[in-house]
Amino acid sequence: MPQPEAVKILVVDDVEKNLIAMDALLRRKGIEILKASSGTAALELLLQHDIALALLDVQMPGMDGFELAELMRGTERTRRVPIIFLTAVATDERRRFRGYETGAVDYLFKPVDPQIVSNKVDIFVELARQRLEIARQRDQLAAALGRIQAHSDNSPLAIVEFDAALRVIGWTAGADRLFGWSAIEMTGRRAADLGWCDGVTGAALETVLRDMVEGHELRRVETIRATAKGGAALDCECYCSALFEGERLVSVSVQILDVTERKRAEATQRLLIGELNHRVKNTLASVQAIATQTLRHAAEPAEFAPTFIGRIHALARAHSLLSATTWQGARLRELIEGQLQLGTIDPARLSFSGPEIELSPEPALHLALVLHELSTNANKYGALSNEAGRVRLVWRLKGGKLELEWTETGGPAVGEPTRKGFGTALIERSLKAEGGSATARFDAGGLHWLLTLPHAGGAGRAGDADPDADAGGDWAPAATPAPAAIAGKRFAIIEDEPLVALELIAILADAGVEIVGPAATAEHAQALVESGQIDGALLDGNLQGASVEAIARALEAHGVPFAFVSGYGRDHLPDGFETVPAIGKPFDPAEIVAIAGALVRGRVAA
Repeated sequence: MPQPEAVKILVVDDVEKNLIAMDALLRRKGIEILKASSGTAALELLLQHDIALALLDVQMPGMDGFELAELMRGTERTRRVPIIFLTAVATDERRRFRGYETGAVDYLFKPVDPQIVSNKVDIFVELARQRLEIARQRDQLAAALGRIQAHSDNSPLAIVEFDAALRVIGWTAGADRLFGWSAIEMTGRRAADLGWCDGVTGAALETVLRDMVEGHELRRVETIRATAKGGAALDCECYCSALFEGERLVSVSVQILDVTERKRAEATQRLLIGELNHRVKNTLASVQAIATQTLRHAAEPAEFAPTFIGRIHALARAHSLLSATTWQGARLRELIEGQLQLGTIDPARLSFSGPEIELSPEPALHLALVLHELSTNANKYGALSNEAGRVRLVWRLKGGKLELEWTETGGPAVGEPTRKGFGTALIERSLKAEGGSATARFDAGGLHWLLTLPHAGGAGRAGDADPDADAGGDWAPAATPAPAAIAGKRFAIIEDEPLVALELIAILADAGVEIVGPAATAEHAQALVESGQIDGALLDGNLQGASVEAIARALEAHGVPFAFVSGYGRDHLPDGFETVPAIGKPFDPAEIVAIAGALVRGRVAA
């Protein structure tokens, strides 16, 4: 805490021993004695220092005490300095009156009584200290008010203050920024008459404020729809606070926060959640229908699983394509390449060509299932069921419609079936639901499908796919899994979804893998990695909503090969692991086994 400033007392006397005596009498802690032997010297000290009390000798050569006092009273700096006259000469009332007239607060005769002088000086010293403290507190309050004003001016809140009559008495810079009106324009206006509210809103706000005033309610939060000076609509939250002195209202402060963007974001969030709910339920309904119809048309239980999983993967692949474009649509060529990546068709036996076509989300999903059914049927019964058959897919835009021709050649002889299966029904109904059509022709040379879909968009440059291109990438599933490579190996399963973890465990256990885990938390996963007793790992894309980067780093540091298993795209996985395989959910059991084998072989080779 800073030391209090010393109180300064001026003693003026032309006799040096009197100055010494007064200095000895008055000097104490917190008091500084300034001595002058003439009026001129005293004036110099008065100009340099703030004096709390002046003790002036009346009789001095040159400038006496009265003249010095008159000069002090004529200057603003020294006008209010208390003066005590000291004199050794008996004086009449006229001279005494002159002393008081020049500003003296007391008149003492020499020789002075030390106790009286000391007591009188102590009174003026205390008064001076009180004045200094008041000045210090005044400066502190002014600084605090200045800071409050600066912060309120910089605040995102618009602060408006009303008096008991609900007239504006305060309008901050924040209010100016938010609404566009200045304090000069708004001060003195009633709450109901402000241009920032329509008549109904203004009246409602005034009612709220009046209720607070009459009910002595100290605080309330209200939401209003306001209007800025330029006409822009604003959603505002008003935090109202009333200040009372006893029964009397001092003022009501309304702190206004602009929540327009937040309201819009909440509305968008509700819309997105509703849309997500709709899409999820539609997808679940589609999965339910696929499961039911696949089971109904399966000749035996062993036939159900691969057929059902293949259809789910086709649907998931189309969903991934749409998610990459935030559900704006997908390219037809990407849907075809998706079938190649799923391994449902041999790239060397498929050729396709046509212009670049953008499909809307729903047609893209339906066409993905259609292409999968065509590929599956070709593998089971058509051109791809032998070693020599081929498939050609050509598409074009014609009369506002997208036409696709699926032609199979070189396969076994085909004839029109006596019973329509689920695959054929799915093809026809999927396109019909979009306003299109599907017509099959069973020629001697092979099956020919003509598919149509409404399409109003344009087309880009036509191009043929490279039949020799590697559709699966570096980590595409092997054509023939080799479970012997992983039999007896220890794999950690790090997955927080119990059903998914159970499926992964079952797939690897059937291939002879010893399972470590599963781990559903980061802590458990780290413990598995630190144990140093695992040959590989399958790592979820996130654990309970948190990043798995630390776990991936730990696996890498311990030399454990691993693959991500995630419903996210690669752009949502941790950075720096671009060479680590990423298996998409839902997954193919054969893909899991194949990649696990590749991981182990890579580690052994290293």
